[in-house]
Amino acid sequence: MFAWSADGPARYAVITLGALAMGIRNATVRGLGVPDLTTTVLTLTLTGLAADSRLAGGAAPRQRRRILAVATMLAGALPGAVLVLHGQLAWALLAGAALAAATALLHRE
Repeated sequence: MFAWSADGPARYAVITLGALAMGIRNATVRGLGVPDLTTTVLTLTLTGLAADSRLAGGAAPRQRRRILAVATMLAGALPGAVLVLHGQLAWALLAGAALAAATALLHRE
């Protein structure tokens, strides 16, 4: 179905397409203006949860939204990781593209 070669120009084409997809995703999330939904810096959301928690002496602002943001990212990462680890890279890429297209359609102005 999908032959993967770790060498040659195909490798760099996949890297380039992945970077482009992540850039488009980040621009979309930034355009939506949803606070605490950092897509490339998941650790920032986790750090915010820890640093602003009541245990750390904070007021825990937007704690539910931050937890939901982390859960949403994990919910997307888990099936993608399972597909990739089981050699189904093409299906993982197709699922990512379909979800990106659905998001774009749902949030168009």
